[in-house]
Amino acid sequence: MEWWLIVILFFGGLLLAFLSSIPIAIAFLLVDIVGMYFVIGPNFSNQLIGSIYDSVATFTLTPVPLFVLMGEVLFNSGLALKAIGTIDKWLGKIPGRLSVLSVVSGALFASLSGSTIANTAMLGSLLTPEMQRRNYHKSMIVGPIMASGSLAMMIPPSTLTVVFGSLAGINVGNLLIAGLLPGLLLAGLYAVYTIGRCWLNPKLAPAYEVEHVEFRQLLAETVKNVLPLGLVIVLTVGAIVVGLTTPTEAASVGTLISFLVAWFLGDMNKGVIKKSIMNSMRVTAMILIIVAASTAFSQVLAFSGATQQLMQLVTNLPLSPLWILVGMLAVVFLLGMFIEEVSIMMITLPIFMPIVTTMNIDPVWFGILMLLILEISLLTPPVGLLLYTIKGVTPDEITMNDIWKAAWPYVFCGLVAVLIILKFPVITMLLIS
Repeated sequence: MEWWLIVILFFGGLLLAFLSSIPIAIAFLLVDIVGMYFVIGPNFSNQLIGSIYDSVATFTLTPVPLFVLMGEVLFNSGLALKAIGTIDKWLGKIPGRLSVLSVVSGALFASLSGSTIANTAMLGSLLTPEMQRRNYHKSMIVGPIMASGSLAMMIPPSTLTVVFGSLAGINVGNLLIAGLLPGLLLAGLYAVYTIGRCWLNPKLAPAYEVEHVEFRQLLAETVKNVLPLGLVIVLTVGAIVVGLTTPTEAASVGTLISFLVAWFLGDMNKGVIKKSIMNSMRVTAMILIIVAASTAFSQVLAFSGATQQLMQLVTNLPLSPLWILVGMLAVVFLLGMFIEEVSIMMITLPIFMPIVTTMNIDPVWFGILMLLILEISLLTPPVGLLLYTIKGVTPDEITMNDIWKAAWPYVFCGLVAVLIILKFPVITMLLIS
């Protein structure tokens, strides 16, 4: 069978599986089993079992359950809500105050949870009622919340960054560190757009009287409610940046400190601990199945010869490596309109990474660019994951059409960030050079 026909059949099978009601990870694994049967033969089971074990029994993935647990503890103990209240008081009378609050809070909690869905759901539940009470326009309610929720994919410690690095064979520590400045750049673009639009059209976010808070009181609240979360961030991310710890060690320390902070300052109890652990176990199990399925998919492509043939086809094109890179990012952007980001990783990385290596493209730079595009894909209609997350936590009067319209300006902000990183790779490489 021709290699290109194998690729078409595999991708067609994957798309059909994704459109079914079967969980994505299980659907991917089923397609792998069918593919191995036809490519390797009836005795494929030993190869599949060995592939699954090798893919998940790796030290690289150990930060995943710890990062997930760290975020669950901080959110479920109520510390996140207290921090939002304090940050709100610092913003004063800035245009689009509550919309900007969602961006700033999203950036903070991105560095605590690594979960885009948790970030978006929490901010949507907390801020939407107050925004509606203040007569904010629908676009200024859901747009900034979705955009800021997506920051958890880029700002470390990001669970999806760890998964991406494991699937792509990129140093996870370098990838986590390299995502910090691009993530803050994207948050800055979101904030500037939100402030600028509300300043030009005040009706989108009507100003209201803000209660005056004494600086001493505000400082005391910051020390009590925000500084402990900042301590978790510094000890988790900072330790990786300065090279004191591996991502796994940093995740262990961050999780321990999260429990201690939640115990002394939050509403920690047996119920919170049980909920946090159970949620973490569910998320981690699904991630590990996804990693195993993706590794098996890579082996199916390799055994069929499709990877080598496709790599030769791309490298023989009369294009520079930069344009090939742009083409790969364009493919990811288009896929993001129809498929969720983990599935995109699983489909594209086994094909893209050999091309990246052959074209001598820096893998960390490529990884950050692709993560940015994947982050944007969370907001792209019609199936951006966060579009439906925000719909689930907002009132019925905010329709899917309202949500789609609100998302596009922030998609364009994300594309601007991609262009900046393409033009100035030093932003990505500065902290790891």
